[in-house]
Amino acid sequence: MSTFMATRETVTPQWYVIDATDLVVGRLAVTISNLLRGKHKPTFTPHCDTGDFVVIVNAEKVKFTGDKWEKKSYQTYSHYAGGQKIIPASEMRDRKPEEIIRLAVKRMMNRGPLAYKQLTKLKIFAGSKHEHQAQQPQEFKIDHSKQ
Repeated sequence: MSTFMATRETVTPQWYVIDATDLVVGRLAVTISNLLRGKHKPTFTPHCDTGDFVVIVNAEKVKFTGDKWEKKSYQTYSHYAGGQKIIPASEMRDRKPEEIIRLAVKRMMNRGPLAYKQLTKLKIFAGSKHEHQAQQPQEFKIDHSKQ
């Protein structure tokens, strides 16, 4: 019996919608990265894009555990003198709530061309409306109450 290897022709991606209301960012990011990579499928192949599209709504309603809203910060650097910016997590939630989830998922993915392509299948919206109704996404339930 030979091992099944997925190819571009054999993969049919699905669309999932996840409501991020009151979900912890780290645990949500693990679930999203597994969906993007395709690790939830029995046909997972590490060198092929077997993942699905993920639409996140209500990104401004995510939670952090502990006092991370005050202590956690996001850093960017433009490679110019004085070009370092440090933004606290509470300010990032007010300015760009989508970036909190995008950065958490990006840091959980592998580095390389395949992961960068898989990250383009992540669509994040701050509110409850999204523009991907035509793809008929299925709702993906996440229950972190047991953890």
